[in-house]
Amino acid sequence: MRKRRPPLILVLPAVILAVGTCLPVIYLLIRAFGAGPDQIAQIILRPRILLLLGNTLQLVALVLLLGTLIALPMAWLVTQTNLRGRRIATWLMVLPLAVPGYVMAYALIGMSGYYGFLSHWFGITLPPLRGLWGAGLALTLYTFPYIFLHLRAAFLGMDGSLVESARSLGLSPLQAFLRIILPQLWPALVSSWLIVGLYVIGDFGAIALMRYEVFSYAIYTQYAGAFDRTTAAWLALILLGLTLIALWAQARVTRNRRFSSGTLRRAQALRLGRWQASAWGAIALIALCSLGLPLLVLGHWMRLGLPDFNAALLVRAMAATALLAAPAAAIAVALALPVSLLALRYPGWLPRLTGRLAYLGYATPPLPLALAMVFMVLALVPMLYQSHAVLIFAYVISFAAIALGPLRLALMQIPARQEEAARALGKTAPRAFARVTLPRLRRPALAAGVLVFVMIVKDLPLAYMLAPTGTRTLAMSIFAWTSEGMMANAAPFALLLLIFCACFVGLFLKYESGAARR
Repeated sequence: MRKRRPPLILVLPAVILAVGTCLPVIYLLIRAFGAGPDQIAQIILRPRILLLLGNTLQLVALVLLLGTLIALPMAWLVTQTNLRGRRIATWLMVLPLAVPGYVMAYALIGMSGYYGFLSHWFGITLPPLRGLWGAGLALTLYTFPYIFLHLRAAFLGMDGSLVESARSLGLSPLQAFLRIILPQLWPALVSSWLIVGLYVIGDFGAIALMRYEVFSYAIYTQYAGAFDRTTAAWLALILLGLTLIALWAQARVTRNRRFSSGTLRRAQALRLGRWQASAWGAIALIALCSLGLPLLVLGHWMRLGLPDFNAALLVRAMAATALLAAPAAAIAVALALPVSLLALRYPGWLPRLTGRLAYLGYATPPLPLALAMVFMVLALVPMLYQSHAVLIFAYVISFAAIALGPLRLALMQIPARQEEAARALGKTAPRAFARVTLPRLRRPALAAGVLVFVMIVKDLPLAYMLAPTGTRTLAMSIFAWTSEGMMANAAPFALLLLIFCACFVGLFLKYESGAARR
């Protein structure tokens, strides 16, 4: 039976997204290898490269360790015990995703020091949080929900009969965890570590505010401060190399591992008894640090800066953010849909290739991607440098992969034979798709668009490197004011961004829980 050829209307957008994702990386390579061998060797062999590498790996290890220590017991509590209010606890563990890393860094900085929140209200003066521990805490409190969500899903899909068999054979709780539970959690742990690790090595805002030198911070200082674009290009390539090594390691570790063992049976929930209060005390402490602290610090600095509040700047930043995020999210979903359709309905080398390349932009750390976009635009269309079109294009290729998951899952739940039946009744292929499939894709497409929109609203590196002169998004305003030590000026922007992101994260969680019930 001859395979159907995919229609051009699907192939063209998928190819555009794939080519658009590859071009910036190609120009980054061209710029980096345009230097002479002596200059390249001088850049790579600098002692500072080893320092940046060591700092980057230390930060990743610290965030993964602290994030796992928070997420693992919390995921166990909400899935394996009779904890009261498990849905509320789950929401409290997920909502920190609405607090960007640089806002968390702002909260930690605004809490400490002589004029900080703790000193003003309680007379406790902490030394300013900077360096490795400051950056590590800020990024941990933002990223641990990724580990929590993966582990929660792994616990829910775990075969409880194996755990009960281990208990009946006399294994201690520690032995049962190491021999039975941990192997079942391992794929989820590694996948979550990959996501968090890639975020940490690509982060710019929290690290820059904490003044901790890693590759991403060094790339920006070389590009913006020293105007050394060759060194910046090589630092970006090294960071991209770290990303590829992490992806390769994750694929090797999780290869041939199964997430379950056939027919699943939920283990009997552990009764907490008098430990209910202690469990909720731990949940409340984590929620206080990850959600309460930013709100308290923002409220403190808002109170101090209220007399000098400039509403016009806030409205302008909000409008700039929305005018960039809305079209970029719409274009990203519009391009992700053909990629998903090709992969599921027309298997072959081209759909497989375009589907994999769509993830390249998301896997590329933001600062190397922004630097690559600068090189590409200056080489091909210099008149578009620092234009809204370039920034929207960067957003699309960076975040389109986020839309692929919800769209692909929705398409897998819509049988292709329903479209075939409509075509058998005389409908053309486009009309059959519009009548049968498209109405059922509206909610998943909206969810995908919300995810992309929130990611763009929170973005700092791409906007900071590529935004037109005079354009300031909410994220850029927060970073600029905080970098100058003007915490009260940054507070309204941070609070608005926090409320905005929390609303969208809440909407997505509500949609997800509704979809799960259906």
